[in-house]
Amino acid sequence: MTINTALKLRIVAFVFILLGGILVSRLYFLQIVQGSAYRERADHRYPAEYLFDRGSIFFKTNNEELVAAATLKTSYFIYFNPSLTKNPDDIYQALAPMVEIDRSDFMMKAGKIGDSYEEFAHGLTEEAAARIKQAAIPGIEVSTERHRFYPAGSLAATAIGFVAYKGDSLGGRYGLEQYYEDILFREGNKSYANFFADIFKGLNKVVSKNESLEGNLVLTLEPTVSGELEKTLKDFNAVWNSELAGGIIMDPKDGAVIAMAVNPTFDLNNFQSVSDPRIFGNPLVENVYEMGSIVKPLTLAAGLDAGVIKLSSTYDDRGFLELNGRRISNFDGRGRGVVSMQEVLNQSLNTGAAFVALKMGKERFADYFKRFGLGEETGIDLPNETHGLMENLDSPRDIELATASYGQGIAFTPIETARAMAVLGNGGYLVNPHLVSAIDYDVGISRKKSYENVAQVIKRETSEEITRMLVEVVDSALAHGKFKMERFSIAAKTGTAQMANPEGGGYFEDEYLHSFFGYFPAYQPKFLIFLYTVNPRGAMFASETLTRPFFDLTKFLLNYYNIPPDR
Repeated sequence: MTINTALKLRIVAFVFILLGGILVSRLYFLQIVQGSAYRERADHRYPAEYLFDRGSIFFKTNNEELVAAATLKTSYFIYFNPSLTKNPDDIYQALAPMVEIDRSDFMMKAGKIGDSYEEFAHGLTEEAAARIKQAAIPGIEVSTERHRFYPAGSLAATAIGFVAYKGDSLGGRYGLEQYYEDILFREGNKSYANFFADIFKGLNKVVSKNESLEGNLVLTLEPTVSGELEKTLKDFNAVWNSELAGGIIMDPKDGAVIAMAVNPTFDLNNFQSVSDPRIFGNPLVENVYEMGSIVKPLTLAAGLDAGVIKLSSTYDDRGFLELNGRRISNFDGRGRGVVSMQEVLNQSLNTGAAFVALKMGKERFADYFKRFGLGEETGIDLPNETHGLMENLDSPRDIELATASYGQGIAFTPIETARAMAVLGNGGYLVNPHLVSAIDYDVGISRKKSYENVAQVIKRETSEEITRMLVEVVDSALAHGKFKMERFSIAAKTGTAQMANPEGGGYFEDEYLHSFFGYFPAYQPKFLIFLYTVNPRGAMFASETLTRPFFDLTKFLLNYYNIPPDR
């Protein structure tokens, strides 16, 4: 036997072994994994093409356990043939003690003599269905139905989305349900046909999003953390009565979103009761805001990285600047004299941020902000993402450059902002925010999704220096050091911005956006928290409204994940 012949035999044997393994795997999934689904289909006797089916979505706990976020729920309904039904009043009287039905609706359907199929009483429990079957009422049949069910109700509602009809089409609407429609949608055995074909095209085709293989989603969202964030936002709005409060908790090293929520929210199992459909959207990825002073750390980081300032640099603060015939000032209009870069952050000085930006120049400043991913979509796996607005940086005037340095005149989405802030703490890398960590395909393979960092946009030394500055803000300046944690280093900054008037131009005098971001443990951060609120009542500054919610969440995360002290 020649070497070539032996090699060919080995290849043929390998192919047969591979196909045998696939067939065994297929039988396993049909009989064991999907056995209950096929048993339901066998019991599903009413005239329709198929019993509703769809992939599941799972939260993952910090103990690596999967918890259902979106699944299927089985219930039952009654159907009958009006053309064969005699004495409908007797049938109604027999059914009424066992199930709540509307008499007039039932009699109307029963009166359709030329009709061969009518259904009613959807959503029956298994016990109710068993009682009706046992009663053996002539002409009445019970069948199985399935619908989308969200075991956690409103938890992570804006991120998950829901399944609903659009015209005659039933599919994912909003959130992950929409974004991963091609993965979650079920249509016969298409995926297995694709799988066999793709064996010979290359395995990379099997796990390609464009191949539309059917599967289940495993999320980065942690259910207990998500619940804590939602409770925090709800309690916040009970006190401050804002138009909207939102939050993101993210791993700044790789962009995994651990929690994402807004308040007010809605119940995924009862979305039909919502009167204003705008609540279904996700403002964390779809809306842009002028973020205010939380942008100042980005400005100083850019200045440090470019070498136009050092930590020891100072400037003469007169409390205001006049540029292009316009006047900008600190929040209180007061000058501090000669101050350091640390005090620019400690006291949140607009003139200090403008000083840095003007030293950099428009082109270099704009380049750094683009490196931070600002003004572009993050690519997060959610639908309808928009990008920030940075047109003001195209202006030849200094005034737009100065206002941009402290977060006015430019606007970003919350997820865009959180990603930029992660650069400050993770060593200078731009990450890919994401909510799905793995896809478990129905063909029996699982792919852990890989998200590589986009690029290093500032030097590691710059990241460490701006982190030290932000730790000093918490330790000594924020509420005069009241929130300093002796055993943990926390890097954080507040932001207060005037709300732009979309109709008349300019800004509202009494409407503000408050924001707060921070990461910890500061020098090896495991978590980044970004909070914001639109027009809270009764307070002008974010330090008054968002500081305590931020530190409540910080303490919760440190305890829940049992993070060891770093100082």
